[in-house]
Amino acid sequence: MNRASAAMIKGLMRFGPGLLPFADAATVELPMGRLLRLSLFQVTVGMAAVLLIGTLNRVMIVELNVPSWIVAIMLALPLLFAPFRALVGFRSDNHRSFLGWRRVPYIWLGTMLQFGGLAIMPFALLILSGDTTGPIFVGHVAAALAFLMVGAGLHTVQTVGLALATDLAPEHARPRVVALLCAMLLLGMAVSALLFGLALSHFTQIRLIQVVQGSAVITIALNGVALWKQEPRSTLIAPSGAGRAPFRSAWASFADEGRTRRRLVATALGTAAFSMQDILLEPYGGKILQLPVSATTVMTAMLAIGGGAGLMLAARWLTRGADAHRVAALGAVVGVFAFAAVILAAPMDSIGLFGFGVTLIGAGAGMFAHGTLTATMGLAKPQDRGLALGAWGAAQATAAGLAIAVSGAINDLGTALATSGALGEALVTPATGFAMVYALEIVLLLATVVAIGPLVRSPRMAGHDGGSGFNLVTANTFIPGGVR
Repeated sequence: MNRASAAMIKGLMRFGPGLLPFADAATVELPMGRLLRLSLFQVTVGMAAVLLIGTLNRVMIVELNVPSWIVAIMLALPLLFAPFRALVGFRSDNHRSFLGWRRVPYIWLGTMLQFGGLAIMPFALLILSGDTTGPIFVGHVAAALAFLMVGAGLHTVQTVGLALATDLAPEHARPRVVALLCAMLLLGMAVSALLFGLALSHFTQIRLIQVVQGSAVITIALNGVALWKQEPRSTLIAPSGAGRAPFRSAWASFADEGRTRRRLVATALGTAAFSMQDILLEPYGGKILQLPVSATTVMTAMLAIGGGAGLMLAARWLTRGADAHRVAALGAVVGVFAFAAVILAAPMDSIGLFGFGVTLIGAGAGMFAHGTLTATMGLAKPQDRGLALGAWGAAQATAAGLAIAVSGAINDLGTALATSGALGEALVTPATGFAMVYALEIVLLLATVVAIGPLVRSPRMAGHDGGSGFNLVTANTFIPGGVR
């Protein structure tokens, strides 16, 4: 019996990393326990995103009767900080601390911003709802400040947290670490959405205050656990005014190196393409395919499942030596077929095709995000990791926010033109506006492939910086020292 148990345990140890997702992300330098603790900052970022975009969006409009234009402005405020992610990353690269830390002070600053914004947000929303004898403009100012603080905090925490993960993870393990961090973001969003829905199933203003302030406490607790004994203290970065290059010159040097600008453009195009559908998929399923709420919720779950599958596939290929830019381009190509399937689901009245397309959208987006983030991490120099990851995050967050805002306008305009007959009799259908947005996403994905093409390395170019021509169909190659 003991011999059989020993054989079973040995077998599980042999096959465990291959069967369990991200089990092989751990290394001697970054054990699994420490890596999972570090990844908790992504959980709080996901929780804040769900709270802002999902829960508070619905509560403000439906339960609190806040005008939708005010809600739209509030949700757009966090985007104002997104372009400053590169500056935040640069500051964390060059921070001089008496305690010998570079990243920790900035992650803690971002955490306190999130905490402060979430602490005052529910009271600001109550004033906005009109349930007060005070002046309403106080609610506007307080809500704007709360949303801006939370947005600045989550952008700061994610940017510097990713830089810290890059510092700690050995180069060969970074693709798996990226996949784990992205998966923890999805997990944080999924669990938060479920818990918020349960907590607010019987809505009261007091319950809303409890949920938002509870999120503030959870944020500061999880981020504190995530930071505990992560970044080593160093006397080499003792406080000093010397040797700190200004941001402008550091950015110029970073942007002129290799094909950085092209990589950022490709990241922005691809992110915009995958983000325009964020607020349209469930309405498309409900209005066009006549799906009930439960079914459209399942479609959202399929989107998340597809995203997780895309992350795992990308991590597997990158670990085996695939080029990160090639993986990102493949994700864009998958997205083209995904949106084509979603468009065809309406005229074919096929729920199965719609579900298949939604799952492919998630997979393509996961592969694209993993590929571009891994390429950025691999190219970043140790002294510029925060700047590089901040630039990637700024391009991604800004593009996503603008794409979501534009998609709603295009859908409304396209639907109005179609139903009025201005586009012809064949397009007099409410699906036309949605189809216009999905078609634009296909165009953007094709433009993304064009932008990524010169970045992909071919085997014969392994010894040179950069690339030329389109190498999306050549054999995968592993380049020691990261993707270049």
